[in-house]
Amino acid sequence: MLQKWQKREISNFDYLMYLNTLAGRSYNDYMQYPVFPWVLADYHSQTLSLTNPRTFRDLSKPMGAQTLERKRKFLQRYNEVEKSEGDLLARCHYCTHYSSAIIVASYLVRMEPFTQTFCSLQGGGFDVADRMFHSVKNTWDSASRENMSDVRELIPEFFYLPEFLTNSNNFEFGSMQDGTVMGDVQLPPWADGDPHKFINLHRQALESDYVSAHLHHWIDLIFGYKQHGSAAVEAVNTFHPYFYGDKMDLNSITDPLIKSTILGFVSNFGQIPKQLFTKHHPSRNVQGKNASGKESALALHSSGLLPPLLSSLQNLKMSPVTLKESPKGPIGHIVHTEKSILAVERNKVLIPPLWNKTFCWGFDDFSCCFANYGSDKNMTVFECMADWGKCLCAACPTPTTVITSGTSSVVCVWEISLLKDKVNTLTLKKTLYGHTQAVTCLATSVTYSIIVSGSDDKTCIIWDLNQLTYISQLPTHGASLSAVAVSDSMGDIASCAGSYLHLWTINGQPLASINTTGSLEGKIICCCFTEVMDWDTRSVIVTGGTDGIVRLWKMEYAKAPDQVVGSRPQKDTTEILDNKGNKGRKHLVLCRELDISIALNGKPSKNNPAVTALAVSRNSSKLLVGDDWGKIHCWSIDG
Repeated sequence: MLQKWQKREISNFDYLMYLNTLAGRSYNDYMQYPVFPWVLADYHSQTLSLTNPRTFRDLSKPMGAQTLERKRKFLQRYNEVEKSEGDLLARCHYCTHYSSAIIVASYLVRMEPFTQTFCSLQGGGFDVADRMFHSVKNTWDSASRENMSDVRELIPEFFYLPEFLTNSNNFEFGSMQDGTVMGDVQLPPWADGDPHKFINLHRQALESDYVSAHLHHWIDLIFGYKQHGSAAVEAVNTFHPYFYGDKMDLNSITDPLIKSTILGFVSNFGQIPKQLFTKHHPSRNVQGKNASGKESALALHSSGLLPPLLSSLQNLKMSPVTLKESPKGPIGHIVHTEKSILAVERNKVLIPPLWNKTFCWGFDDFSCCFANYGSDKNMTVFECMADWGKCLCAACPTPTTVITSGTSSVVCVWEISLLKDKVNTLTLKKTLYGHTQAVTCLATSVTYSIIVSGSDDKTCIIWDLNQLTYISQLPTHGASLSAVAVSDSMGDIASCAGSYLHLWTINGQPLASINTTGSLEGKIICCCFTEVMDWDTRSVIVTGGTDGIVRLWKMEYAKAPDQVVGSRPQKDTTEILDNKGNKGRKHLVLCRELDISIALNGKPSKNNPAVTALAVSRNSSKLLVGDDWGKIHCWSIDG
């Protein structure tokens, strides 16, 4: 993992999570929760510069030594404490810790179950509002220079979870001394009051060149040779002896009072991670170079993890040869495996993980069947779906689950049982009621355990894939839903109604929307996300519709002019308010239009076949486009 990190094959975030796990830190233990560093020192600028070293925190120093004055005070404390506690020398720089149960709960207090945990740790209620986590800037100021009893670091959620920054449950935390009612966390000016923008920029900062070049110093402090001993003393990084769990042998302590004191101390204040390194931690390789000095294939942006398709959207070329052709009609589902490209026509879906079987529907007698891929032989026919009207859409999230829906408006979840590698029975597991008209599209995500269904009633509902229960409903769209998709990278949901593309968080909060064609004539038929290797703001949404043009979109956080699609300006509908009440906008930007006629003949045509299916290859290097003529074309950098 160290070598992968050095070569930029994994992100800074992934490497830190790996080190935390190896050191005994876990999401299941508040006292040993994963610890992450403060990476920024600029929480006052209107814009965030990730190329200016002054923007960043000094990762070579612990939080207690971020300023010379603060460092001097802790050194003075260290030199003044010389008395012993029992057999243990209590000489240290810090009597508090950078990670504890109360620190974790205070950061996440706006979300359950952390709200109840915080109240439990506080004796049954919330703390005084001014002492609670209410401002990122104030917390940084407290931990880096103002409060001698505060040396806290961060938790992983600061780099991927915007929801913990908003008081969506409307808890009554009380008012601060200036009269301000405590609610959402106050964000830095450069976040424009938007938690998503804050998380995006904060994650970019973690993966930036500066942090990549200096992160090994922080690892030395937390997991490495500067954790204790003479190196820790020199680095102003020593803690009370009770914090060092791997140095304490509780079995050898016979006095029950001392033993309970130590356990209570650790329970309240946390524990030092297990030491992973006894020597200097190696630095990360220079951006874009591996150990041999050659260009790294993955070093495509600041974190080195931007897939090829996303790095050169303007250079995508269409293969002159049709990859596949179905004589039976429009393409309905495409899967790119490690070895080949698989595709089936409309009203069929491939079954994971081997993709060697298909589920088929849409027959006049309302029956359905299972068959081997590429053959209509050995079909197993079932008539159990006849009670649920005409099936219009289906999805197979797992090898044993099929989800169907259609004119009945009911989403049906079926369980598949196999006997000697052949489908034996199809049993109705659960019926999900919520729509009032025909369900036209389905999407699932095993990663986030959700089902998303879209209907002619202009609604889109999110269901729990594990519990098979209703979660939430997206606001009403302007037309019948024609396509939905879920990003396995970020959990975002794309919903398409007519020519409009809408982007939502997994919790149903609107991110952005746009009229993709600049008119009301075109209709989106299919959409998909380009999954990224790492949580990244630059994930692209791909749409295809009746006009035969594939469009690639990305979301930007900026105060920008109207987006232009074709010849007409398009106004994004999603507005946010920053801390000063100024309006900013998140908007979808058209990155590229892929026109098959221009690619083949050099000029546009009104007779393009409709795009009916989309897929991105496993390594995100190819975009596969299936059309109404039963053909599949490939777009890639090398054509």
